[in-house]
Amino acid sequence: MKNIVFLFSITIVLLQFGCQQDSSSSKPSIDLDNFVLSDLKSPVDSGGEPNLFVSEQGEVYLSWVEYVNDTTDALMFSKIENDAWSAPTEIARGSDWFVNWADFPSLVVYKNNDQHMAAHWLQKRAEGTYDYDVHIAQSKDGGKTWSESFIIHTDGIAAEHGFVTMLPQDDGKIFTAWLDGRFTKVEGEETAHDSHDDHGHGGGGAMTLRTATFNIEGKLYDEKELDHRICDCCQTAAVVTPNKCLVAYRDRSVDEIRDISFVQKTNEGWSSPSLVHADNWKIAGCPVNGPALANHKDDIAIAWFTAAEEKPKVNVSFYNNEITSFEKPIRIDEGNPLGRVGIELFNDFAMVSWLEQVGENAEIKLAQVSSGDEKPKLITLSKSNTSRRSGFPQIEKTEDKLIFAWTVSEGKKSTVHTAFWKFK
Repeated sequence: MKNIVFLFSITIVLLQFGCQQDSSSSKPSIDLDNFVLSDLKSPVDSGGEPNLFVSEQGEVYLSWVEYVNDTTDALMFSKIENDAWSAPTEIARGSDWFVNWADFPSLVVYKNNDQHMAAHWLQKRAEGTYDYDVHIAQSKDGGKTWSESFIIHTDGIAAEHGFVTMLPQDDGKIFTAWLDGRFTKVEGEETAHDSHDDHGHGGGGAMTLRTATFNIEGKLYDEKELDHRICDCCQTAAVVTPNKCLVAYRDRSVDEIRDISFVQKTNEGWSSPSLVHADNWKIAGCPVNGPALANHKDDIAIAWFTAAEEKPKVNVSFYNNEITSFEKPIRIDEGNPLGRVGIELFNDFAMVSWLEQVGENAEIKLAQVSSGDEKPKLITLSKSNTSRRSGFPQIEKTEDKLIFAWTVSEGKKSTVHTAFWKFK
């Protein structure tokens, strides 16, 4: 009997040890001290506005705007096959698009069917330069053919609509959030702008944050206003976790305080807006610098740019599920950031990218940061420049890689550079 008990005990210990070994070996081995960036030959000829997406099945997609000629643009996509980008596939093209360095198109893949895809772009109306709609086309055959586009917002008003976030949901629908300018127009007049580049706004009411979902047939559901007054042209960000959907954006008070806020949807419905952190950045115009969100299961992290008191910073904060809000921010920049942040989240740390000004030029930085860090690790990912044409660097993760994409401008030509870091 003693021998049986002894053997049983040894078996339990060995099983426990084996489980621990499996768990340890499956944990990503990520250390910026061993960072080696590998180039991935880009499928982009002359283009920009890149965006990355990783599907539920682990497929990596790159979408971008190809500059066909002086009057025509095309939305293209490619995916990684056998460690290389596939031949570019065209989704749509037009000569009446609103193509902007900060408000880029996107592509997503449905969770329940990897042949079902959706892509969005911005298309002008005839009424005014800054009147444009969010158009969405869908594919049921893995991107070989695409449907006629539909417009996600139902207001029918000639105004600005953009800065879209799309994410697949478990219920077979696509979640969408966007900036909606239906109240910014004085009836019969175009919204006043300081300039195209500066994104100045005037005229009627404020920009709003709205949401809706849609299915593969293009049927709309759950359209709702989430915030009635927000910053005019900063990117939105969202995550869908097993227990909630959370959207982050740059808010705008009546006193022109433009800090990052968030709303979250649980079984009880959508919450009221809450601040991620009270930076108290007072600025008369839009900084065109939105937040980035990432999640790992139920955990969420956010990165954002602020220049409160004329002190530019890139901050990171981790969501605390117990208080259903974000923790004290951690500053990660080197002292002169331009923002344009990206973020990915792992078990107990985040990887954050941003643009840092260095002399007359800029560098794309990458930091590894955990909750409570006082001095996160960081490295230089690539050289860049400070112009708007350099765009917003993109970062996505797979089970064993971080994938990067960023715009490179040389003279009058722009293209997209892609690379990866294999961490396993």
